[in-house]
Amino acid sequence: MAGSARGVTYRAPGRVNLIGEHTDYNLGFVLPVAIELACRVTARPDGERLHVRSRNVDDERVWAIQDVPALAPAGDWSDYVAGVAREIVRAGYPLEPVSLDIESDVPLGSGLSSSASLEVSVALALLGPREVDRMEVARICHRAENDFAGLPCGIMDHFTSLFGRSGHALLLDCRDLSWRAIPIPAGMTVLAVNTMVRHELGSTAYATRVAECRSACAAAGVASLRDLTPERLRAAGPGLLGEVPYRRARHVVHENQRVLDFVAAAERGDPARMRELMRESHESLRSDYEVSCDELDFLVDTACEIPGVVGARMTGGGFGGCTVNLVDPAVETEFRARIGEAYRNRFGLAPEIYACQPSCGAGKIGFE
Repeated sequence: MAGSARGVTYRAPGRVNLIGEHTDYNLGFVLPVAIELACRVTARPDGERLHVRSRNVDDERVWAIQDVPALAPAGDWSDYVAGVAREIVRAGYPLEPVSLDIESDVPLGSGLSSSASLEVSVALALLGPREVDRMEVARICHRAENDFAGLPCGIMDHFTSLFGRSGHALLLDCRDLSWRAIPIPAGMTVLAVNTMVRHELGSTAYATRVAECRSACAAAGVASLRDLTPERLRAAGPGLLGEVPYRRARHVVHENQRVLDFVAAAERGDPARMRELMRESHESLRSDYEVSCDELDFLVDTACEIPGVVGARMTGGGFGGCTVNLVDPAVETEFRARIGEAYRNRFGLAPEIYACQPSCGAGKIGFE
């Protein structure tokens, strides 16, 4: 596939979300961190076609350039590539014939945004040297995931992959896309612990949650849950919204405030309040949003018993995947040992633990 032409390599990071879960598609606040784990795509000229190969799954696809605007989903990994290619053309950027060689170290199904890192790295490789605004690239990738891959997610993952800042989290307002970089407090390292499970319910429950939030909006007479204040939520209650939509809305409304409170606590150096907010977030995701599972709950409970852990919660869509943990670097070795042993004893699985060093955003990293 590669041929003799010189390749250009683009990198796009995954992300871990510190707090603000399931708020992005409700136009709320999020606090993600771009991480060192990333997808890398090497692009080389290739005749008259779009030729893509994934080293992770040892599979490839070939499409004629003229066929890209009419591509339809295939229901596999290639949808993330084909969807981005189609949206690039629809946005008015002609495609050049190219071969893309794809390799990622973002673990699949972990809740660390393997799909967005793939989409962003592919978008940059297809756009090549053209100067395209990063927010436009984020929107292109977001449309590809919504309209082609079929996941009704928000823009958080694509935004974070493009705008990541070394040493910082990103406070993003998903309604107007304003943002600012928030330094990770000194004395804290970010670790993700992978449950190594992905429950089947997760494949359909995400879309169900989106629909339940829309139902709550319709009943409350607001455009999005971002517009629903705690006072209006209480006034409406489950009687107007319905029991399940009410609980989904309650999570989102209070999670938005938790994000802002968490940022304020981080900026004033208040780890006790950060810990409390992370715990509240997890409990809300478990009980009101119902997207946790036994494995995630166990990891969070276990982490919170380890001295030197500032806070822990599930991160990502839920039903498996990862927890995010803020840990004193001095106890990282102990944390890894204790949580690994406890999880193996309880579930018979060895969790993978990733050091989530806050990373810079996507871009060209060199030639091959």
